[in-house]
Amino acid sequence: MFPDAVAQARLNELALQRMPCGVFSVDRQLRVMMWNDFMAERSGISVECALGEPLFDLFSGLPGDWLRNKFEAVFLLKISTFTSWEHRPYLFQFTHDRPITGGIDWMQQDCTFVPLTEGVDVIAVCVTIIDVTDLAIAQRAREEAVKALREVSIRDGLTGLFNRRHAEERLSHEFACRQRRPIASFSVLLLDLDHFKQVNDSYGHPAGDAVLKAVAERASRCLRPDDVLGRFGGEEFIVVLPGTELVDAAAVGERIRRAIEAEPVRHDGLNIVVTASIGAAQVREDATTANEVVRDADRALYEAKAAGRNRLVVASPGLLD
Repeated sequence: MFPDAVAQARLNELALQRMPCGVFSVDRQLRVMMWNDFMAERSGISVECALGEPLFDLFSGLPGDWLRNKFEAVFLLKISTFTSWEHRPYLFQFTHDRPITGGIDWMQQDCTFVPLTEGVDVIAVCVTIIDVTDLAIAQRAREEAVKALREVSIRDGLTGLFNRRHAEERLSHEFACRQRRPIASFSVLLLDLDHFKQVNDSYGHPAGDAVLKAVAERASRCLRPDDVLGRFGGEEFIVVLPGTELVDAAAVGERIRRAIEAEPVRHDGLNIVVTASIGAAQVREDATTANEVVRDADRALYEAKAAGRNRLVVASPGLLD
C-alpha cells in the first residue's frame, strides 16, 4: 500500500535530512528555505536557526560576488550549474575528519546548483554539497608523487644539481627562445675541477664525492634563481645563463671560481684544496644549434687548463677560429 501524501512528505523530509551530503536552498531574496542535518552539523547552525535567514547574514565568509552571480544565473537561465573543488576548493569552510597529514585544512567540496521550478518560474535554488576531501587528498598525493619522480629524473643523485640530460634540455630551450627573439641572448660556462683524479687517488672516492658536493653548493650560491647549474659529467659542470651577455657571464664565472678556491673542502679530518678551470662563451649570432655555444665554451675551458688551470678564459673570435 502506498503512503498517503502526508506520509510521503514525511519520508521525503527524513531522506533529505539524513542524506550524507549538504543540501540547502535559497529563495529569490537569498533567504534559507531548506537546511538539512549535514549542513546543521558542519556549520553549527541548527535547522531552526537557519530557516528564513539571509544566507550571507549566517555566513559572512562566503565568496559574496561569485556566489550571488551563481544564484542569479540559475534564477535567470533556469538551468543547473556545477562547480568543482579543483576550481574552488570549498564553498563553506567546514572542517573534515581526515588525518592532518593529508595536507588539506578544510573539507573539499563539489557543489551543484539546481533550479526549483513551480510552473515556469524558478522559486528557489537548491544547492548540494558533496564532500570530496578523500578524492582531493588522493589527487594531491598523486601529484606530489609525480612531481617527486620528475624531480628525481632531472637531478644528479650525488650533488642534487640538474643532470646532463635536463641541462641540455634547458640549453635547447634557451636556444629556441633566441631563434624566436634574436635579442634574447644567453651565455654558457663550462667548469672542470683541476686535478680531480688526484683527489680520488690520494684520498679515496668518498673524499671526491665530498668535493663534488661542496663545489655544487658553492657554485649554486653564486647564481640567480633562473640560472641553470648542472653536472655535465664526472668533475665537469655546466652553467646556462639566460639573458646574459659574455662580459656578465665572465663575471659570474670568476665569482664561482673564487668561491671554489676560497677554502679547502673538509672531509674526514682532511683539508682538500680545490680549484677549477672555467670556459665562458656567448651564443653566436650565426649559431645553428645549441651545441655550438657548448663547443665554444669547451675550447675556452681547454685554453684555461693549458694556461695553468685555476682561471677563467672567455671565448674570443681568435680562440674560436
